[in-house]
Amino acid sequence: MTPDEYYWTATKRNLGIVTREEQQRLRDSRVAIVGMGGAGGIYLTTLTRMGIGHFNVADFDTFSVANINRQAGAMRSTIDRPKTEVMAEIARDIHPSAEVRRFDGGIGEHNIEEFLCDVDAVLDAIDVFAQPARLLMYRTARRMGIPVLFGAPLGLSGTLGVFAPDGMTYEDYFDLRDGMSPFEIMMRFIVGLAPEGRHWTYMDPGQVDPKEHTGPSSAAAISLIAGMVCSETLVALLDRRPLRAAPEFLQFDAYLGTLRRGRLRWGNRGPLQRLKLRYVAKKFAARASEFDRIGFQTMPTANGLD
Repeated sequence: MTPDEYYWTATKRNLGIVTREEQQRLRDSRVAIVGMGGAGGIYLTTLTRMGIGHFNVADFDTFSVANINRQAGAMRSTIDRPKTEVMAEIARDIHPSAEVRRFDGGIGEHNIEEFLCDVDAVLDAIDVFAQPARLLMYRTARRMGIPVLFGAPLGLSGTLGVFAPDGMTYEDYFDLRDGMSPFEIMMRFIVGLAPEGRHWTYMDPGQVDPKEHTGPSSAAAISLIAGMVCSETLVALLDRRPLRAAPEFLQFDAYLGTLRRGRLRWGNRGPLQRLKLRYVAKKFAARASEFDRIGFQTMPTANGLD
């Protein structure tokens, strides 16, 4: 079987959801994924099965036993192996013709433009505590005219967020400003990710450990966000409809059986969001110093990382 025959046989069941012409567009598309852990790994395998042909993937980490509960590439046989290496192998095992460019050291100012070169969409699967790298990616993608999509696995729920190049900025939505402390940034990020915050009714915030960069996680929630983010990525690549971009948000909670879709016109600057921010900040106030020691000292400036 030739590579072309393999591809079209493997993607035949996609037809009817997409046309053959659209499937070819997906094959010709390039998607960048930052982070090859829980979310990023399943984004890569899902999009590969959907027939996307080209990827840029970035991560500096290796798999560990602690990743087993949620990460697609974490298996006994892959412990201590680089995540980008393992996930690239898995993608090519699904579609041998898939092109995967690896950025094994992660992203930074030295390579962010190369990472985003010729990319049609970028998926944010960055560690929740790695805010400087996240901000660098969002600012660069916006300047280069690339939409950014992300999902947040929260308890047994998932959220979908999109930042379009001509829409509300990441900083405006989360209300981030120069000079903010890590604690202030993280509180705004937590509140903005899921404005309803209903997952907190059954989650224990005491299990969030800023020092170890860990928190409660579930493979079920990872699977939820993969469906949401990869479906919206298809929309972005095929121009099926306008993207549901910020200030819109979407959260589905499988445990509570609730779906919430809304619009934060002023992002976190809205009066109700400010009240929620005070509530969440109070909940974590006793541990503020732990957040302020997580590895970045102040809000990165518009000119780069401090």
